[in-house]
Amino acid sequence: MLTRAIPSSNEPLPMIGLGTYRGFDVATSSAAYKSLPAVIDALFAAGGTLIDSSPMYGRAEQSTGELLSIHQPSSPAFLATKVWTRGRKEGIAQMEESFRLLRTERIDLMQIHNLLDWKTHLPTLRQWKEEGRIRYIGITHYTSSAYADVEAVLKAEQLDFLQINYALDDRAAEARLLPLCRERGVAVICNRPFGGGGLLGRLKDKPLPGWAAQVQVTSWAQLALKFLLAHSAVTCVIPGTGNPRYMAENAGAGFGPMLTDAQRQQLIALVG
Repeated sequence: MLTRAIPSSNEPLPMIGLGTYRGFDVATSSAAYKSLPAVIDALFAAGGTLIDSSPMYGRAEQSTGELLSIHQPSSPAFLATKVWTRGRKEGIAQMEESFRLLRTERIDLMQIHNLLDWKTHLPTLRQWKEEGRIRYIGITHYTSSAYADVEAVLKAEQLDFLQINYALDDRAAEARLLPLCRERGVAVICNRPFGGGGLLGRLKDKPLPGWAAQVQVTSWAQLALKFLLAHSAVTCVIPGTGNPRYMAENAGAGFGPMLTDAQRQQLIALVG
């Protein structure tokens, strides 16, 4: 799988990761849970490493920790999660619980979810980074109504990552946030890369462009992900799934040539 360098460290990060929202919030007794080891296997087999979770995703952190703890060979996961509460003590308690649920002594990326009480949490994240408990710090959001606040924080603070919504039919982040991240040396993780799901539904009955084989894609899902990866500010995309076949298909977008500007514009014109 192709990689992009994390600007603050130059560490290579595989371009396709895994989001655990909904797909990993399942009971251990369910058929859905029994499919999750194969999802993780498909991610790692393709060369992906980033697994993103959050305390707001129900049981997702616990499922992730359980499955990675028994994975053989030893898991290469780049673990990302979030703090999503108000208050310093409450934030520390929530993050400590994430360490417990994920069954790890080090989390690769801790993110302040939706900027909630970010001024309170950021000093704790910086301290834990200095101590080596976390490797990178970042902020997240998923709606364009918050972009002005996100932009202000990016300008005021030196951060390693921004996780933001970006999709073929949801391109508002291109206007200011992606250029700002490139300027500030901030890695970008794309959440909601299928625009919440409606995008693929609208495209599924349309034929793939004639040049799809040239960029080694066989599905609209792969093409939608490649569209995002063709933006030079994007570091990684994290489509969420609990389906091993979808994980393998999504991972395929991390291989082969990137889209040209002309190909990107053709896709934009297609979705309007």
